[in-house]
Amino acid sequence: MSNGGVKPATARAGPGTSLREESGSTVIAASHLRRERAIAFRIFVWGASAVFVALAIVAHSVAYFPIDVTVTHAVQAYPEQWGAWGQRFGALMHAISWLGYFPQVAVLSAIVVITLFATGLRWEAAAALFATLGGGLGALVKLAVLRPRPSADVVHVLQQLPSSGFPSGHVLSTTAFCGFMAFLGYALLEPSRARTALLVALALVIALMGPSRIYLGQHWFSDVMGAYLLGSLWLALTIRFYGWGKVRWSGHHPVASATLTTSDVGTTLGARRR
Repeated sequence: MSNGGVKPATARAGPGTSLREESGSTVIAASHLRRERAIAFRIFVWGASAVFVALAIVAHSVAYFPIDVTVTHAVQAYPEQWGAWGQRFGALMHAISWLGYFPQVAVLSAIVVITLFATGLRWEAAAALFATLGGGLGALVKLAVLRPRPSADVVHVLQQLPSSGFPSGHVLSTTAFCGFMAFLGYALLEPSRARTALLVALALVIALMGPSRIYLGQHWFSDVMGAYLLGSLWLALTIRFYGWGKVRWSGHHPVASATLTTSDVGTTLGARRR
């Protein structure tokens, strides 16, 4: 292992070449850039945490904000305003939201974790499992905030759900889990059209999950924004957890085309292949 806890990156995979084949070359960011990234990361964590806590405190006593109603009306009116395209939008919102419900969310997550483990990426599988725990954190916050969900008297509600509305569990879990999958895809896969397609698909699921919950009348805009904040914080913690364990377990479990340094993980890759 080289200085700074960097494990050598793997060579570019060619025909018949394993992604886990090691080569001795890595590209490491300059120390001043790594310090700047670390500072930016800390600023983000503290800032996002402060905004989330403030929003949760207010949401405990305020059922909804004027902007919540405005955004919901705008999103729900889209199908009526755009005809066939609007209908497709509505169908997409239903499909995206469906992915976040139990049992399908548990099945999809289990498939990903098992696949990672079966292909030898055991610590990646453990970290992916850790990412799913963000949903449990969201459930605890819901119990503390106890904010009512949107009312059918104010906006269209597809189905009235009994649980608290802040934060959105769908958005929180998707941001943490799909965000970590995007991180692994960027770090471990060779640059290719397939990798680009995977990253774009994961980003779209994350980006569209929030609007889908608003469209169905399941959450307010502020519920969704709180979930994106908390989900991004849990994602950051997951990446830290992954980097912490990778340094200790990388000698036993293979990595693919890029690895992390102990100081840089959580902000960006510490080492990237050219």
